[in-house]
Amino acid sequence: MNLPLPQYVHDTLNALHNAGFEGFVVGGSVRDLCIGREPHDFDVTTNATPDQIQKVFADTLYNNSFGTVAVRVIDSEGVKHEIEVTPYRAESVYTDGRHPDAVQFGVSLEEDLKRRDFTINAMAYDGEKLTDMFNGQEDYRAKIIRTVGNPEERFAEDALRLLRACRFAAQLGFQLDLATAAAIVRLAPTIQKVSGERIRDELLKILASEDPFRGFWLLHVTGLLQYIIPELEEGLGVGQNKHHIYTVFMHNMQAMQYCPSDDPIVIFAALLHDVGKPRVKEGDGIDSTFHQHEYVGAQMAYEIAQRLKFSRKDCERIAHLVRQHMFYYNTGEITDAGVRRILKRIGRENIDDLMAVRVGDRMGSGVQKEKPYKLIELERRMRLLEKDPMDTTMLAIDGNDIMQLTGMKPGREIGVILNALLEDVLEDPSLNTVEYLTKRAKEIYTKIVE
Repeated sequence: MNLPLPQYVHDTLNALHNAGFEGFVVGGSVRDLCIGREPHDFDVTTNATPDQIQKVFADTLYNNSFGTVAVRVIDSEGVKHEIEVTPYRAESVYTDGRHPDAVQFGVSLEEDLKRRDFTINAMAYDGEKLTDMFNGQEDYRAKIIRTVGNPEERFAEDALRLLRACRFAAQLGFQLDLATAAAIVRLAPTIQKVSGERIRDELLKILASEDPFRGFWLLHVTGLLQYIIPELEEGLGVGQNKHHIYTVFMHNMQAMQYCPSDDPIVIFAALLHDVGKPRVKEGDGIDSTFHQHEYVGAQMAYEIAQRLKFSRKDCERIAHLVRQHMFYYNTGEITDAGVRRILKRIGRENIDDLMAVRVGDRMGSGVQKEKPYKLIELERRMRLLEKDPMDTTMLAIDGNDIMQLTGMKPGREIGVILNALLEDVLEDPSLNTVEYLTKRAKEIYTKIVE
């Protein structure tokens, strides 16, 4: 089989071969080339030691305990690339279910490939010939995710592989092999050994995949989801009102699937947008209510994101999108000042993201179209008004001006005056002048000190 390797990768393999060593491209890059996808990077394995690898190549970096040498190469267009070249690895003991107790170098390609996770990732290519000892080609043609050898042994080596199996299924549109799926079900509790950071990174890849619903559905049916985001499963069997045909759990899943954003953080917010509903539900049947669910859900979403080691900024962003997803948009009733107040509350920088969550929410209900006229009209009006002053930093005067006008010292009262001025400007942006705001600030100050 002839795979379309870039010339700089061929050159890397040839350098190893010319020095008397074996060299193979391995892992996801071979899988992607076989499937017809463009690899993001290339990994090479060899029978050379780290010291020998560094002698073959002029520009290298080696500063880890895994034997991996970063080889820096330049292609014909002058673009720099980094290829990770690693000696063959042998099977090791994984006492903690996360990392090998010790890194052991192997002596053959077969020894290296049989310790890899899935058959589609256990193929190797030397620039001319594809080595496929575990029928990876057969599995990718059948669209199957199957472990190399005994699934329980592979998953025991690194419990993150339980999640990776579901992630590859979502990214590639594949199914889980029955024995592989059964092993995931049995070993699902061991995902708790894996750090939040590693789980987060896999979830983000599922959210960014072609079919996030497939990935999260597999997490659910294999039992992994109950250990990763148990709050989502609180919505199982929880019916909704006449505006929905799905349970809360399925609605959240559908909202994620239909969310039109390319940003996995926004898609994650869509998945969590109604996570608070089961905790506030009142009544049954078509008249069920979920008052304040967006507030409860925002707190839950923040805690979920925090547990998964998202950055503080991303935790706040996810929680904000969940909190604001219920924004009111009856354009027949809302004034321009009302639109400005919505923009002030949600933040103009969040318009696209909240619209994406709202579209996912509507489509995920099963009974509503993507964007009704009212939502389209609100978005149009937001675009027209988004340059108007929305916060106190956009006022023609600031806190220092107010202190000079009134003789006040820094304190809460300065903020009170600024926010009162902002309310006037939200009603009528033409009032955002030094003359008007100075006069109005003096009036408000007089009332405060009376």
